Amino acid sequence: METTVFPRMHVSLYVSDLAATVNFYTAFFGQPAAKIRRGYAKYVLDQPALIISFVENPARVASNFGHLGFQVETVEQLTQRLEVARKAGLVQREEMGTACCYAKQDKFWVNDPDGVEWEVYYFHEDAEFNDPRYEAEYQQASSQCCIATAAQATTTEVLTTAPMAFTLVDTSAECSPSCSPGGACC
Repeated sequence: METTVFPRMHVSLYVSDLAATVNFYTAFFGQPAAKIRRGYAKYVLDQPALIISFVENPARVASNFGHLGFQVETVEQLTQRLEVARKAGLVQREEMGTACCYAKQDKFWVNDPDGVEWEVYYFHEDAEFNDPRYEAEYQQASSQCCIATAAQATTTEVLTTAPMAFTLVDTSAECSPSCSPGGACC
């Protein structure tokens, strides 16, 4: 008997074509939707512990969303998921041994029919540098750099709840006109 892991994350996304979305996610998740109704589909996953639903509404599909993803526990799990995604023709790019988000990771990326990007990654260890490919992305984010002002200062802390880790960023430092890796607002 398999035990459900709680808390489980729930995500709901607007999509432009529900049939294409269901076809993509059935291949990506390796299981059929738990529920499909007119304009709606839902997957309930145990690995990762996630409930994700899709609402067909082309007018509300967001651009520049960022990305979603999940961390696997072992390199072997990453390899297995990568092979399944390759066979289904879903893999957009692979990044093995990359330093992203100041961590050494192995990962691959897929894009759903509306362009929502997913990363599946294995975390090796923290790194003191960021891959130079990501520097341009951070510098372009200057208009979104500051989330809070110095008056809304918080302390830096890391909360770890297996199997996810959440990082709160110290926003008490002054933000420069552009974000840079290692800066107070990135």
